[in-house]
Amino acid sequence: MLTNYIYKLRPNITQSTKMSSWINMLRSSYNWSLADRIAQYNHQFIQGDYCDIRTRGEACPLTCFVSKNGASGEPWKDSKIDKNGKLKNPRRSAGDIQITMLPELKKARPWFGEIDSTVLQQNVKRLDTAYKNFFEGRGFPKFKNRSNFTSFTYQMGVKVQSSKIYLPKLGWMRFFNSRLIPDGFTIKAATIRKRQDGWYVSIRIEDKAIPNYASKPLDEVNSILGCDLGITKLVHLSDSFQIDNPKFSTNKKTKRTSYIRQRRVSKKVKGSKNRKKAASRLGRFHKKITDKRVAYQWAVANKIVSRKVDAIALEDLNVSGMMRRCKVKVDENTGRFLKNGQSRKKGLNRAISDAGWSELILKIEYLAEKQGKVVIKINPRHSSQECRRCGHIDKSNRDGEKFICTQCGYHEHADIGAAKTIRDRGLEIVRGDSAKLAVKQLNAQKISARTSVQTC
Repeated sequence: MLTNYIYKLRPNITQSTKMSSWINMLRSSYNWSLADRIAQYNHQFIQGDYCDIRTRGEACPLTCFVSKNGASGEPWKDSKIDKNGKLKNPRRSAGDIQITMLPELKKARPWFGEIDSTVLQQNVKRLDTAYKNFFEGRGFPKFKNRSNFTSFTYQMGVKVQSSKIYLPKLGWMRFFNSRLIPDGFTIKAATIRKRQDGWYVSIRIEDKAIPNYASKPLDEVNSILGCDLGITKLVHLSDSFQIDNPKFSTNKKTKRTSYIRQRRVSKKVKGSKNRKKAASRLGRFHKKITDKRVAYQWAVANKIVSRKVDAIALEDLNVSGMMRRCKVKVDENTGRFLKNGQSRKKGLNRAISDAGWSELILKIEYLAEKQGKVVIKINPRHSSQECRRCGHIDKSNRDGEKFICTQCGYHEHADIGAAKTIRDRGLEIVRGDSAKLAVKQLNAQKISARTSVQTC
C-alpha cells in the first residue's frame, strides 16, 4: 500500500534561507528546460535546418534530436542488446538528455551544486509530467513564477527519527510529529512545500505487505445513496438529509475582511517591506479559509461515506466548464458589446469555487474506496427537472428549491428529488436496463401512497 503523510516543518533560519534559494534556482532551471524544449521543437519541426547567427549552431532532424549548441546534449546513447537479442532503441527522450547533462549544468553554474542531485532530477521529471498531461489533452506546460512554483521533491536519502527528519544537504530538521508512521512502512519520497504560514513536508510511504484498497464489485451492490451538490446547501442526499454550506470565503464577514486586507496591500509602496508584511498577512488569512474548508470537507465526506449503503452515486460535473466565462455578444449593426450576463455569473462562479465540489468529490471517492464502497459517476443532465412520477422533463418544473410538475402536479424539494433521481440512475447502471421499469413502478407506488396519506 502507498500513502502520504503531511507534517509541518520547524527549520532554523539557515535551513529556511537555503530552501528558499533552492526554490528560486529550481524554478529558473525548470523555465530554462521548458524554453530549451520549445526552441528545439521549433528547430526540428518548424524551421527545419536551423543556423543560429550568434552561435553558428545547426540542427538537422536526420542527425540530431535537439540543437547541438544547446545544453540538452547528445540525443544518442550507446547501443545495447536486450535478452531477446534485439538492438535497443538508442534514442533518448528530451527528459533523459536534460537529466544526463545536469553535471554539465553544475560545472557551468557551480551554485547549482548546493542542491541535491535527486532534487534536480525530479525537477526535470516534473516537466516530463507536464508534457505527458499535455499529450493527454490538458493545457501546454507554462513557465513558472514565484506564486505557482513553491515545492521540490527528494527521491531518496530521507530519514525520520522521532520528531526530526533528515533531508540531504539540509541536515536534520525538527518537525511536528502529529502522526506516527506505522511500523513496516518505508519512505519512498518526500516533497517540501512552502506555504503562507511556513514549510511543510509530504512523505510518501509504502508497505508492500499490505494490499491496496479494493472496492466492492457492482454485482454485490444492493443499496445506493444519491448525492446532489448545491450552493444553498452543500449536499442533498436521497434519504432527505441536507448538509449545510458554511460559505467560508463568500460570507459577509469574510468578504469584508478580505477587502480591507487587500486594500491595505494595494496602498503600500511597491517593493517595500510593509507591502510584503501586508501581503503575507493577506496570504495567511486566505490559507486559514482554505484550512477550514478542507477540514469541513473531510467531515462531510466521512458523514456521507459512513452511511449504511453499498455504493454512492455522485454527479459527474464539469466544474471548470460551469465556471467558464459567458460568450461575448456583439451588436451586428453598431459593433458594440452587449450584456451577456457575466457580471451576474461572477457571483455564481465565486460560490461554486467556495463550495469546492471537485475536492469534496475526491475526498468522498478516497474514503469510499478505503471502506470498500463503490462510487458511481452519474450524468446529472435534467436530474432536477425530471418528474419522478411521470418522467416529464421541463425547465418550468423547477422554481428555485420547489419542484412542481407542469403535467401531473407532483411536488417535492427540487434538490432532494434530484438526489433521488441520481440514486435511481445509479440503480439502473448496477442492475441493468431491466431495473429501470421496476424503479419507476416503485417510485410511483411510494408517491401514490404518500399522496393518499396526505389526502386522508
